[in-house]
Amino acid sequence: MQTPELWIRGLGVYLPETRVSVETAVAEGLTTAEEAAVHDMAGAAVAGELPAPEMALRSAREAYDQAGADPDDTRVLLYTDIWHQGPDVWFPQYHLQHHLVRGDVIAGELRQGCNALFTAMELTEPHLRGAPESATALLVAADNFSTPNVDRWRSGAFVMGDGACAVLLGRAPGLARVLSVGSMVVPELEELHRAGEPEFPPAATTGTALDLRARGRALSEKGEEDPEVDIAWFTLQQKMMLLVGRTLAEAGVGFGDIARATFSNLGPGAVEHRWMDVLKLPMEKSTWSHGRTIGHIGAADPFIGLRHLLDEGEVRPGDHVVLGGLGSGVTLSCAVVRIADVLPGS
Repeated sequence: MQTPELWIRGLGVYLPETRVSVETAVAEGLTTAEEAAVHDMAGAAVAGELPAPEMALRSAREAYDQAGADPDDTRVLLYTDIWHQGPDVWFPQYHLQHHLVRGDVIAGELRQGCNALFTAMELTEPHLRGAPESATALLVAADNFSTPNVDRWRSGAFVMGDGACAVLLGRAPGLARVLSVGSMVVPELEELHRAGEPEFPPAATTGTALDLRARGRALSEKGEEDPEVDIAWFTLQQKMMLLVGRTLAEAGVGFGDIARATFSNLGPGAVEHRWMDVLKLPMEKSTWSHGRTIGHIGAADPFIGLRHLLDEGEVRPGDHVVLGGLGSGVTLSCAVVRIADVLPGS
């Protein structure tokens, strides 16, 4: 989808100061050196008892301050997450609406997996199209995995980190112009994130621990007898290539125009073979070296990576950056942004 009038006006990030290294986790018996070698991550940001919605609120305040925007001009608020946020039948988006946005804006929780912020961008773009330049949409992603029944160190292909990111979208110029955003889906792989577990009662209601590795093994065992599973994995890679090509074409950008790329903080193999090879870029052009120090922070990863590139001066005015994510479903998402010619505050 082309988005010629869409800008990232503010990009707030909250990362806990506490970082626990993989070496410490191994020494404390939380994981093993062999398990850590699978994902090659260096550590995780750990929030302790700080609720995810509070981290989201802090990142959102930073996004508004960065943009010099008034929360009263917000048209839409979408809150994304992949883990539990608070008491059952309580909805975290209203924490932000209570303490920051206020008013009667459309507010919703979007559970779309680790690429939910891209879906949120696609959903909010029509609300900003033709709106006054002061109008904004607030998209947030926040998760805290410091809870019982989840093991951040033994998820398999990554380490789970805690944190939040807020993306403030609008029509007025800001940090980066969103040129295009899009998604595709491989529903044949929806079983990847439920294989081997009963669908009812939900595990969260029975105290069952999250075990993504066991689900992956269950699907692999099924794949030994069902060739459709292997075909689905091939379809995933095929659609990833189609999505990247389509999104670049809609942005009017060629492969040679891409300066940097930022994706979900998964293991290096997943980043390199699923994304960087498709983009024809070396791993050094990704944000993996930063992402491996904070862990996989749900849907926030690609945008935390973009903020890192901006903060460290690793992108220049006019540079094109590709952002991408992979979520349960299995869904694929991609966006192309161009860094502003003049950054706010410069």
